[in-house]
Amino acid sequence: MNQKIRIKLRSYDHNLVDKSTEKIVKTVRNSGAVVTGPIPLPTEKKIFTVLRSP
Repeated sequence: MNQKIRIKLRSYDHNLVDKSTEKIVKTVRNSGAVVTGPIPLPTEKKIFTVLRSP
């Protein structure tokens, strides 16, 4: 049976997310499962100002 699990972590402190990810991956690998990831997502927002007048 092929089962998948997806976990999304959020935090304002990226160090906390990194440590939690390491613990989760370590636990999953010890159980014998195959781990794909982690896949880091963008951490910055790019904001552009657009002039609306002609």
